[in-house]
Amino acid sequence: MPSPNQPAPFTADDYRARMARAADAAAEAGLAGVLIAPGPDLVHLTGYRPVNTERLTLLVLVPGRDPVLVVPTLEAPDAAEAAGAPAVTLRDWTDGTDPYAVTSPLLDGRGRFGISDNAWAMHLLGLHRALPDTSYVSLTEALPMLRAVKDAHELERIAAAGAAADATYEEILKVRFSGRKETDIAAELAGLLRRFGHSQVDFTVVGSGPNGANPHHEAGDRTIERGDMVVLDFGGLKHGYGSDTSRTVHVGDPTAEERRVHDIVREAQRAGCDAVRPGVACQEIDRAARAVITEFGYGERFIHRTGHGIGVTTHEPPYMIEGEELPLVPGMCFSVEPGIYLPGRFGVRIEDIVTVTEDGGRRLNTTARELAVVE
Repeated sequence: MPSPNQPAPFTADDYRARMARAADAAAEAGLAGVLIAPGPDLVHLTGYRPVNTERLTLLVLVPGRDPVLVVPTLEAPDAAEAAGAPAVTLRDWTDGTDPYAVTSPLLDGRGRFGISDNAWAMHLLGLHRALPDTSYVSLTEALPMLRAVKDAHELERIAAAGAAADATYEEILKVRFSGRKETDIAAELAGLLRRFGHSQVDFTVVGSGPNGANPHHEAGDRTIERGDMVVLDFGGLKHGYGSDTSRTVHVGDPTAEERRVHDIVREAQRAGCDAVRPGVACQEIDRAARAVITEFGYGERFIHRTGHGIGVTTHEPPYMIEGEELPLVPGMCFSVEPGIYLPGRFGVRIEDIVTVTEDGGRRLNTTARELAVVE
């Protein structure tokens, strides 16, 4: 039995169902199948996590056929140990032979296939040489919803990752900021994420003072001073699923302007979260948050999309951005993270992960969004 802090592992049946849904989605999209290279798509569909190398590894999903995983012979034992291995047929190839000769009989020689965005060009070109009448399209373009809708077990993991990120934020509020470098705070954030169960830390943004006006500022040697706004944005993977949260704190008492800008972002973030419900286009979340910031005259200082999906990676479709008309579906998980960035002065960002429910949305981050004052 899994411990209370350890979710039950995914089973071969879980992976079999995911692969079947992917094959069905391919058929609905008019594709002959999907080809999955090592990376997050392969982990999601099979539980297998090999290194992506010059040796071809490829999951072939064709509607109406059993899944096949093509692997190098020397890696076949590891592939056979993956949780989803009972749901696939393994086809191996040895060094010195042509892996595309093993793969091409599995494919319609005139078909159009979706292929993982992170597939190596050499592998795609090798397939095309073997089957010159085939064509290929990126999975993000052809099947953007492939990993977007999470089941109950995935939601449990994302919620646990979010709770760990929240615990990290609560603890970082207790440390001293002034007189320390951004890298010091970033190291503490990383240590806390691991302390609360993260196996992987993907980012620890610490943008103090004018550095906070750069949304993706990497923590540097700047010494944090009293009077600084500090943008904190951190996350990674726990139980194989992502966390990502942002809060903005102030070292010492903020000015009236700093409080006002923070309040505007907090209101924009609330508006974005309140707009979440099934059937609403992704772009409407961006519009709701952006409208608030624009109303208060800072529209040109909100310089990025409002959100991105999260799952087995910390950034994935769907994206909350103007022009994205995909409708929200229960089980989707994504960030809502508006911000205002004043070059040379300071920035503010507030971010929660939100999941779409049957009748609205639910935040998976619950820490206070008011401007926290630290020492």
